[in-house]
Amino acid sequence: MKSDSASMIDRQLPTSEAVALLELTRDIALNTLGPGVDAAEEHGEFPAAVMKTLGQAGLLSLPFPTEYGGGDQPYEVYLQVLEELSSVWLSVGISVSVHSLACFPTAEFGTQDQRDRWLPMMLSGDTIGAYCLSEPQSGSDAAALTTRADLTEEGYRINGRKAWITHGDIADFFNVMVRTGQAGAGGISCLLVQSPTPGLSAAPRERKMGAWASPTAGVLLEDVEVPTDHLIGDMNHGFKIAMSALDAGRLGIAACAVGLAQGALDAAVAYAQQRRQFGKPIADFQGLSFMLADMDTAISAARSLYLDAARHKDAGLPFGVLAAKAKLFATDTAMMVTDNAVSVLGGYGYTKDFPIERYFREAKVLQIVEGTNQVQRMVIGRALTHTDSPS
Repeated sequence: MKSDSASMIDRQLPTSEAVALLELTRDIALNTLGPGVDAAEEHGEFPAAVMKTLGQAGLLSLPFPTEYGGGDQPYEVYLQVLEELSSVWLSVGISVSVHSLACFPTAEFGTQDQRDRWLPMMLSGDTIGAYCLSEPQSGSDAAALTTRADLTEEGYRINGRKAWITHGDIADFFNVMVRTGQAGAGGISCLLVQSPTPGLSAAPRERKMGAWASPTAGVLLEDVEVPTDHLIGDMNHGFKIAMSALDAGRLGIAACAVGLAQGALDAAVAYAQQRRQFGKPIADFQGLSFMLADMDTAISAARSLYLDAARHKDAGLPFGVLAAKAKLFATDTAMMVTDNAVSVLGGYGYTKDFPIERYFREAKVLQIVEGTNQVQRMVIGRALTHTDSPS
């Protein structure tokens, strides 16, 4: 269990409102998320009641305008809320991040009418969204997607299959990237599909290594009909929407990774202080204390990276490459920290009696989602050599 004081000690928050928001989040994380995490993860149960509580507290709509029911909080605050949630329960942090990702296209690229019609529903806390980009044969190569939407007299008819979709079998609305034109990035559009819609269904859930309470499933679209006014942005300009959403989503995953790493470090430190060998706490042994010091330093560095990117975003400055750096470093840090935390606990770290085993399994997926870390390195490398970045 995460300690009650570790992760907020040195936070820099821009307003007193943000301080109160983080205190509320920590209280919810410890007293609402904490007691239920083990049972829900063990049985793979999506925490619908928890998400409802977060929605009522306004934590599902933080970075969006108040006129639509959002919290109008800067990204640097929203991401620290994600970190707090993920330090106790990663599946919940991922769900909040993905829901925000699913709201992003309408909020940023929708018409005024679309924002007025749909954002209040999306941000109310009563619905859950999904973001549908990846396909069985187009993951990192997102521009190669083949799910197609053909124009009809009434709107669009969608056929295809999406893969690895968080909330794929429970979402109330889906932002679906579809091919409406030529091959490649220039022929992709974004359509909003609401559930239930005839022809929209989900494949069986993926059997994952971790984050079992976060449902991941393929989304099947068979002659799914949507009206023309469900097109978000301009036709054949959806790839820009997809990439803009991913830049923001990568920051969400970076924050989740830092939270997971912080939770693992807190648990490792608590254990090292109470576990005694050779007449003293194992935390007093230099080899172990140096390991903890390296873990803590890496977490601080990862937090600084994602906050720097968030502050660029809040200032309206380019932040895509910074988001790639933050996602890369934070998720690699989460993998390193959870690995070392298992070692701190020794045999106990390999058992389900302590949360470290779960943290370790969960860390791996963060290096994969929202663009693998190999893709992040490509984004950063190509920015250095002034060539176009990949998806």
